[in-house]
Amino acid sequence: MAVNDLVLIGFGEAYASIETAWSLRDAGFRVAAFARRGERPALRRVRGVTLHEVTAPEESVEQTLDELRSLIASLEPAALMPLDDASVLLSRALDGEVTIAGPTGERVDYALDKALQVEAAHAAGLLVPPTEVVDSADDLRVGEYPAFVKPARALYEIDGRLTRPTGKVVADESELERASREEWHPPLLVQPLLKGTGEGLFGTVTRDGVRALSAHRRVRMLNPQGSASSACESIAVDPELVEPLERFLGAIGWSGLFMVELLRDAEGRAWFMELNGRAWGSMALARRRGFEYPAWAVQTALDPDFVPTPPTAPPDIVARHLGMELAHLAFVIRGPQSKALAGWPKLWPTIRAMARPSRRNRFYNWRRSEPDVFVADTWSFVRFFARRALRSEQ
Repeated sequence: MAVNDLVLIGFGEAYASIETAWSLRDAGFRVAAFARRGERPALRRVRGVTLHEVTAPEESVEQTLDELRSLIASLEPAALMPLDDASVLLSRALDGEVTIAGPTGERVDYALDKALQVEAAHAAGLLVPPTEVVDSADDLRVGEYPAFVKPARALYEIDGRLTRPTGKVVADESELERASREEWHPPLLVQPLLKGTGEGLFGTVTRDGVRALSAHRRVRMLNPQGSASSACESIAVDPELVEPLERFLGAIGWSGLFMVELLRDAEGRAWFMELNGRAWGSMALARRRGFEYPAWAVQTALDPDFVPTPPTAPPDIVARHLGMELAHLAFVIRGPQSKALAGWPKLWPTIRAMARPSRRNRFYNWRRSEPDVFVADTWSFVRFFARRALRSEQ
């Protein structure tokens, strides 16, 4: 490892922060992290990680950048690795001041703009749902129900602050009317609500092309409407997806780690949903199988000639996040928020499936030598969702 072996990661509240820190530390890097001021992420429990607070970009993007610049000048890290959409957006302004182990230049646009992703994926031959781009909430129309209306961009900067709107499932005109009255920040995407099982296709792009591919299937989602995986299982990479995937990533000039989200329908067709251009929440599954994507991403950023060595016989496992699993139960009990969400999970079958023991099971953010990290992560996650539920009832 080089003398300058410090990697700065953030935001520390990101789902992937703990597994990323472990991956980097196991590869010989020292790790520092930045977090939103006032937050207490479980990452602070990871041995050897120093945590630095900065202003939340949801309060002031300018202030956050000023404080990150000061932090970079003080720490002089070898690289900065963004872990969520906010840090990906902020890192664009820091490119040139530090090596970015993540999207740079136009790749930031592709990482954060789903309209660009859909266009490029379609051109590359990936199966893409029919998509309408709407430039004004006043022009919001749906040709076929049920439909999914979502912001084209992962984040919007409004009056110097970042905001992250969420999408809505609409079953009919009345639900669309209610959705249209909410605060939207165009452009918006309107797509048919497809039914199927979520899959993820992961890898890293080096100078020699796409390498170290792996894949998983969602077993349960935090929110059954569509969200991060609370449980997922390893699957084989679909060989029919490799060539169009390579065309897609090549066309947008991608470099470093990536996750492509797909939806596999009842006919076996894999529909492109979106590209994640930073570490993803289910990183634990990849790492438990020997795919050290975070460390490889930093090594690729620091050495363009680096080529990762994937595991030769990765185990077949299921990875679960305990806090998300508990929140999933709460969503199941609450029930669907749209008539379009048929097939909502039933409570007792869900409990039985979650309680069923298996030797394949692994947990996110669990490490035998650092059990307090797992406890802190589970507690902070449950507390966050409990507080949010209480606020929504007020």
